[in-house]
Amino acid sequence: MSVLAENLQRVQARIQAACQAAGRGPAAVRLLAVSKTFGADEVRQVHAAGQTAFGENYIQEGVEKIQALRDLDLEWHCIGPIQSNKTRLVAEHFDWVHSVDRLKIAERLSAQRPAGRPPLQVCIQVNIDGGANKSGVLPGEALALAHAVAVLPHLQLRGIMTIPEPDDDPARTRAVHAQAHALWSQLKAQGLALDTLSMGMTADLEAAVQEGSTMVRVGTAIFGRR
Repeated sequence: MSVLAENLQRVQARIQAACQAAGRGPAAVRLLAVSKTFGADEVRQVHAAGQTAFGENYIQEGVEKIQALRDLDLEWHCIGPIQSNKTRLVAEHFDWVHSVDRLKIAERLSAQRPAGRPPLQVCIQVNIDGGANKSGVLPGEALALAHAVAVLPHLQLRGIMTIPEPDDDPARTRAVHAQAHALWSQLKAQGLALDTLSMGMTADLEAAVQEGSTMVRVGTAIFGRR
């Protein structure tokens, strides 16, 4: 077994243990393997070990990997910031986008999604803890954006994504994740059909699962340090 396959197994075991500790079923949380800065060969190894969903932060790099790996049945998630001049690449090549934080970007993605392709699956990125240097809509503006995105053709709104500031205090980390879960629940209560809460990474996936994450985005623990 390759080192990457062993790493993947360890991460899967962490997720299962976190689900068990939280009283959640083992299938409650999906794993997104974040392959940014690693090449197509590494993605092939992780896919061979059973992983099918991969996340990319850098759009051009992601597109090159998508094209190089067309022989595999992979699901590609764009999880990085999107500039207006990159929306066409995202709309044409990716299956999911986690980082919509402006209506303009969502409108461009909708308009540029190729005919015949399934709707682009979309999460709204929320700056849940107000970090000054982070992308994301503020929590108070998330409902209006979500309703606007939900009615766009060629997109399917699935949920929200958060990237809290790193914090060595597990209690504070859990509290921020709990805020995200509360917002997600509030949006659902307003009639939005959401099923995805994308939060938690290598360092904090247990806290995220405890607070209701449905998808964790793990790079370092699978692929190694960048």
